[in-house]
Amino acid sequence: MPRLLVLLCLLFTLPVHAEAPQSFSAAKKIAWKLYAQQQTTFYCGCAYEGNRVDLASCGYQPRKQLRRAQRLEWEHVVPAWVIGHQRQCWQQGGRKNCSRNDPVFRAAEADLHNLVPSIGELNGDRSNYALGMLGAAPDQYGACPMRVDFKARTAMPPVPARGAAARIYLYMADHYRLRLSRQDRRTYEAWHRQYPVSAWERWRNQRVGCVMGHGNPYVGAVDQRACTPQQRAGTFHSSNG
Repeated sequence: MPRLLVLLCLLFTLPVHAEAPQSFSAAKKIAWKLYAQQQTTFYCGCAYEGNRVDLASCGYQPRKQLRRAQRLEWEHVVPAWVIGHQRQCWQQGGRKNCSRNDPVFRAAEADLHNLVPSIGELNGDRSNYALGMLGAAPDQYGACPMRVDFKARTAMPPVPARGAAARIYLYMADHYRLRLSRQDRRTYEAWHRQYPVSAWERWRNQRVGCVMGHGNPYVGAVDQRACTPQQRAGTFHSSNG
């Protein structure tokens, strides 16, 4: 067999990894498909279908914005504001300028490891606040024990989400060389130790890792051999979902 033909055969039989999403818009389109088998919000565990959240499924009570609370949004656990404010592009035109002209910011903004399904109202209330410890939750959101302290500019996730949120923060800080305050790093490292990796995190890490080409090392390695071509491309149309 001619050498060129052999090389072409190898090229088309070896697994080819699609590029990670190149924009926040592209990442959101993949995220809808990625979570199709487990459609529950990150902080409160509410069920959702399409972009509509079933608030009764988790006992969520809107604090102020019923319409936005009923809408599913994609939240950056490490806010884009936090990422951007550590880069020169933000000083020269804000988020739009960073998205257009800074490849590092664009990659971080589109990183699926940092993107989670969230109740719209919570996404808005959390804003760009750090995640941290607060006093007892004052039932701001009904049965969902999320707490947002607007004066302290801090949000405290419910216990089931703390470990996952911490591991996302630590990954993003390492991967994109983001500065964390000493207090925030101590908090996230403590949550990482206190709340072990869950089965849901391992499931998510594998699926996200198939698209991104790497896992979150705080969660674990990704078995790239188990990734189907569809999963690598972010379509997830396979017998395994």
